[in-house]
Amino acid sequence: MNAIEAFGLRKTYHDVVAVDGVDLVVPTGQVVAVLGPNGAGKTTTIEMLLGLKRPTGGRPRVLGGDPQSPAVRRRVGAMLQDTDAPESLTVTEMVDLVASYYPTRLPLREVLARADLAPYARRRVTQLSGGQRQRLSFALAIAGDPDLLFLDEPTAALDVGARRAFWEQVAGFAALGKTILFSTHNLAEADEFAERVVVINAGRIIADGTPHEVKQLVPGRTVEVTTDAPDTELLALPGVRGLEHVIPGERAHLPGTTRPVRLQVVSPEDTLRALFHSGRTVTDLTVTEASLEDVFVHLTTATARTLEPTR
Repeated sequence: MNAIEAFGLRKTYHDVVAVDGVDLVVPTGQVVAVLGPNGAGKTTTIEMLLGLKRPTGGRPRVLGGDPQSPAVRRRVGAMLQDTDAPESLTVTEMVDLVASYYPTRLPLREVLARADLAPYARRRVTQLSGGQRQRLSFALAIAGDPDLLFLDEPTAALDVGARRAFWEQVAGFAALGKTILFSTHNLAEADEFAERVVVINAGRIIADGTPHEVKQLVPGRTVEVTTDAPDTELLALPGVRGLEHVIPGERAHLPGTTRPVRLQVVSPEDTLRALFHSGRTVTDLTVTEASLEDVFVHLTTATARTLEPTR
């Protein structure tokens, strides 16, 4: 069964189109990152899947039902950016309060451990730091032992160590068969922790696949190699789009000597096959694919250009 099914999902505000025909199917147990620039429609899409907003068009199905139905909401947890908590309550009291609304719940000790809040169980909300409040939001999201978990910018207030610990806990939660959908501006997190990446821009999905598949959408990878081949020969290799000397300022080298160069290529396999067949010296070889950040900038910029009005 799919945890999420949405076809032609659309949301407009008067003449402003926030979400424009999103099709999204998420199988049960998958960890999905939703990426996009500010105003792309990420949060609006998530809010419609949570039942917090009614779509203008399309009909989302969450866990087989209407996301606004009580039966579905009892099986969904959400960690939103603007989660307010009564500041007079302690961490334990807040977790107990939220958990009481669910038919099943995780043991308090487990919730506090997964959110790394055990040392602060008796602290009042007003005494928590920004990062601790963020972890409290996670604790409230998992208190009801949800089958589907939405995380909106979950590590925004966490330092590097806390981020690593947080994602370890999320991975543990996913290992239980839970479905997790999270949005983030931290593309390194999406690359490392998501099984699947969905990129939204201008209210539409413009890329969808594993992190590796999405990174292949940008035609260009880097080959760094030490070789005695001259620049003219390297630039003539199949698929080479550019050449850069690793040692700045180097313009030429003596025949038969080697130096490190960085090649921008379309297909490393084709380029390296030709280089190996040339009989040139090849050592210290490194192939680097485009980063998720490179792809994100490329895709969102290209989409923005297609939407610019003609003059």
